[in-house]
Amino acid sequence: MIGMLTGLVSHIEGDRCLVDVNGVGYVVSASAHTLGLLSRPPEVARVFIETIVREDAIQLFGFADVEEQEWFRLLTTVQGVGARVALAILSVSRPTLLWQAVQAGDKLPFTQAAGVGPRLATRLLTELKAKVAKMPVPGGGASMGVVGTDAIVAAPAQNEGVEADALLALEGLGFRRAESWPVVRRIIGEAENAELDYVIRLALQELAR
Repeated sequence: MIGMLTGLVSHIEGDRCLVDVNGVGYVVSASAHTLGLLSRPPEVARVFIETIVREDAIQLFGFADVEEQEWFRLLTTVQGVGARVALAILSVSRPTLLWQAVQAGDKLPFTQAAGVGPRLATRLLTELKAKVAKMPVPGGGASMGVVGTDAIVAAPAQNEGVEADALLALEGLGFRRAESWPVVRRIIGEAENAELDYVIRLALQELAR
């Protein structure tokens, strides 16, 4: 069972990337969030891995941090939520937003994901309510691995409030969360204590190209 990969990101396409570990290429499916944090090819990255073994295939799913991986596992415990749907949910909403949505009974962060309709969103809220109550509040989990070729460094914790508000503002302007998430995340990561208007302005400049 593969739990983590550290290797050369040689290719990113769609919802997956190819990680070259000592000459062996591993196809890893991941959320838009994780793919947005990966170093551009050809750079070295480290991702946490969830291995799913089926009769006809072995699938690898990669995560930016342990927290995202735990929520992937949690989401797939819900009837009707497979690995692909779980990744779709994590591509449009971070664990903090999902946790808040479950507490508030808000379907929106779930229905924004491809493959999640109102009925499935209701089931997610119902089945996750008790499970989420036993989990720590997201935001303090171990960060991961997106690294340069010289050293492995943990991704710093970011201002979740600014990130969430920026994503909502961009959605209101017509941008899909899946495309704006990596841009917003990177801007916040590059500018310490970035203000909301600054993040939105830079994100708009890049997304409007």
